[in-house]
Amino acid sequence: MPLSALYDLPAPAKLNLFLHVVGRRPDGYHLLQSVFTLIDWCDTLHVERRADGQISREDLGPALPEDDLCTRAARALQAASGSTLGAHIAIDKQVPWGAGLGGGSSDAATTLIALNRLWGLHWPRSRLLQLGLTLGADVPFFIGGHNAWVEGIGEQLTPIDLPPAAYAVLKPPVAVPTSAIFSSPLLTRDTPRTTIAVFLAQAKSFGKNDLQASAEAYSPQVVDGLEILKQNFGLSRMSGSGSAVFAPCDTIQQESSALPPIEWVRSLVEPGSDWIARYCNSLACHPLLGWCAD
Repeated sequence: MPLSALYDLPAPAKLNLFLHVVGRRPDGYHLLQSVFTLIDWCDTLHVERRADGQISREDLGPALPEDDLCTRAARALQAASGSTLGAHIAIDKQVPWGAGLGGGSSDAATTLIALNRLWGLHWPRSRLLQLGLTLGADVPFFIGGHNAWVEGIGEQLTPIDLPPAAYAVLKPPVAVPTSAIFSSPLLTRDTPRTTIAVFLAQAKSFGKNDLQASAEAYSPQVVDGLEILKQNFGLSRMSGSGSAVFAPCDTIQQESSALPPIEWVRSLVEPGSDWIARYCNSLACHPLLGWCAD
């Protein structure tokens, strides 16, 4: 019998271990080099098939915009496939937006992967990747399912093996609009290209985030978050276009704190404040990697 629903589907966030802007296309899109790593901070989706062709959404956590990325993804797949089926999508939103963690793109990717199975389409991953790129530059990464060396505008993905890692991630209350960052006069667009081998030789300290200076100018809270992590872990970096910042914390010295690592990271922000502090582990691959054929 055909599936009628899929529950508890993860949509993991990502971190940009570095992000270089290496140029700009004539159409205005920025050319990037980056390494994306999946982390275990996830939204959860529940998707039910509808026979009436309608696409509906239910917010189990914070309210999302009416036409969010997962709803657009469902409609795009419906139009491209010609399917007469619909879906009801319930989202438990845990990954904050305006953070540079790819939460909305990950939701869209999980929606496409789920509906490909729920509607019996059996599209190969390559076809989902093409559709995903029309929704956003980060969507193909989550469909690809592997930690990746990323180039172009986000569509050129080379799977890369990364050692397991833990990260302290802080999200200030401010949401940084991507448009403000990419239009900032502080944004550099000519960082020299590099290679995977150079990155792997010095992975933890390699490179920088070319968007960080623009985000720091946009909000002093980004500066505050970076400084908190630098004081506690020796370095810090922003993910994507912000406002979330992170630091590797694999080698937390227990003598530095009597608290377990998870509690130590939470203690970096004031209790009751609007800051979010998470201790995250990297993922070797997307939990739904095997759900579509290559």
